[in-house]
Amino acid sequence: MSYSMYLTLTLATLATSTASADPSGSQATGLEETLRPVREDIAALVARFCGGTVSPVATAQFEKDLQQLLREFGRVTSEWAYNHLEATGVDALPPQVECEGDSYRRLAKKTPQALDTLFGTIRLLRLGYRSAPSVGEPVLFPLCQELGVHHGTSPALCERVARYLAETAATQQGVLQRLRQEFGVAMGVKRLRALTAFVAAAMEQHRGPAQAEQVVRWLTQAQASSGRHRPVLACGRDGITLGMRYKSLSLYEVATAGTLTVYDRRGRRLGTVYLGYVPEPGQGTMTQQLTALLHEVLRRWQGPLPRLCYVTDAGDNETSYYHKQLRRLRHPLTGQQLHWQWVVDYYHVSERLTTLAETLFGKGRQAWAWMRKMQKLLLKPGGVGRVLHSAAALRSQRQVRGQRLQEFRRAYRYMQTRRQYLRYAEYRRLGLPIGSGVTEAACKTLYTQRLKLSGMRWQKEGAQRILQLRTLWMSGVWSEVFDRMLNVQHRNIKTRTPDQLRSFRAKKAA
Repeated sequence: MSYSMYLTLTLATLATSTASADPSGSQATGLEETLRPVREDIAALVARFCGGTVSPVATAQFEKDLQQLLREFGRVTSEWAYNHLEATGVDALPPQVECEGDSYRRLAKKTPQALDTLFGTIRLLRLGYRSAPSVGEPVLFPLCQELGVHHGTSPALCERVARYLAETAATQQGVLQRLRQEFGVAMGVKRLRALTAFVAAAMEQHRGPAQAEQVVRWLTQAQASSGRHRPVLACGRDGITLGMRYKSLSLYEVATAGTLTVYDRRGRRLGTVYLGYVPEPGQGTMTQQLTALLHEVLRRWQGPLPRLCYVTDAGDNETSYYHKQLRRLRHPLTGQQLHWQWVVDYYHVSERLTTLAETLFGKGRQAWAWMRKMQKLLLKPGGVGRVLHSAAALRSQRQVRGQRLQEFRRAYRYMQTRRQYLRYAEYRRLGLPIGSGVTEAACKTLYTQRLKLSGMRWQKEGAQRILQLRTLWMSGVWSEVFDRMLNVQHRNIKTRTPDQLRSFRAKKAA
C-alpha cells in the first residue's frame, strides 16, 4: 500500500469517527473550533466598519484588515488540514516505508517544521523515517513528500516564487519584499536561490515537449485560418551582450536568444516560443536546443508541411546555423530533405544602405533621399541587383576614396555576397516575414527587461536559471510545465505493516 493511500484511509477514518461523535452531523468539529477566533475577529471588524463613519480612508483600511484576516483564516485552515493527514499517534503509523528501493524505519516521535504557504508560515508536525547508513538520504518525511514540500515551501508558493523571479524588472530583494507583503513569509537570499535552482531545473526537463505542443496548436489554428498563403513556421536566433561576473573581473559577452513563430494564412503572427542561453563559445547549446525543438515540432505535426523560413541578420553564428544545421535538416518521420528559406533581415540590410548613402553623399538630405529610394527599390523584383548597380555607378562618378571607400566596400560586399537571401519581393509574395523583429524583440524582453537592469552582473548558473524560468513564462506554457513537474516529482512511497514485516522476515529466514 502506498503512503498516499494510507493518508486517504486515515482521513476517511477521521471523518467517520468525527461524524459519529457529533450529533449535528458536522465532519469538521475540530476545524470549526480552531477557526472560531478568526471568525470572531472578522465579525468584529465588519461590525466596527458598519457602525463607524464611512469614508474612502475607512473603506481602504477595512479592505486591508479584512485581507489580513482572510489570509490568517487560510493559514489556520491549511495548518489544521496538513497536520491531520497523518495519524496523531506514532504507533498508528506504518513502522517501515520504502522509497525508490530503499527502506526507512519509523522514528520515535514527530518533529515540527516551519512550512511557508500562500497564507503564511504554518507549523507542520510530521513523522520521519530513518534509513540505513548506506542510503544517501538519512531521514525521509513521507508527509512532506506527499505534499510536495521543497526547501520548507509548499508547491503553490514555490510556483509563485519562481514566477515572480521570471517577471519583468524583478530583483531578488524585490521578490523577498513581495513575499513578506503578500504572504507574510520571511525568506533569505540563500534559500531563495536554492528554491530557484530546484524549480528551474525541474521545469526545464518538460520545456521542450510543452513548447512543441504549443507550436503544434498554433499550426493547427493556422491551417484552419483563411487566406491565400500557406502557414509559415519561422525560426530565428540572435545575440545580445550580457554582463557576466567572474572571480576577479566583469566582462560583457554575447548571449543568445532563439524563437519559433507561427504565422497564419494572412501573415498574422499567432504566437512565439522562446529559448535563451548564457554566453558560450560557439553557442553550441542554443544550436542543440533550437534544433531539438524543431525536430519535436515536426515529429508531432501531422498536417501539411508549412513553409519553413529562417529570418535573422547575417552574423557568424546565425550564418553557421543555417549552413550547418537547417540546410541539412531532414524530416524526423519521413527522412525527407526540408527546404528552409533564409531571409536576411530587411532592416539590417537597410543599415547597409545608410552606410552606402553616407559614403557616397555624406550625411544630409541627399543621402537620406537616395537611401529611402533604394529601400523601396529593394522590395521590388530584382531589387538588390538594381540597388548594387546604382551604388557602383555613383561610386565611380563621385570618386570615393580613403576610409569612406573601405566602408563603402564592406557594406557593398555584405549585400553582394548575400543577394540570394535578399529576394524580398518573392518573400512577400509567398507570405514570408522579411524582418527579424520577433527575435530582436525577444532579446529585449528576454534579456534587457530582466537581466540587464541597472548594475546587474551575473554568474552563468544564476543567469541561466532565470532564463529557463523566463522562457517558459514568455512562451505561455508556464502552468502546463509546472503541473507536469509536480506529477513527476511525486515519489511513490510504499508502507509495510507489522504483519507484512513479520512475513518478510520469515521468508528471509527460510
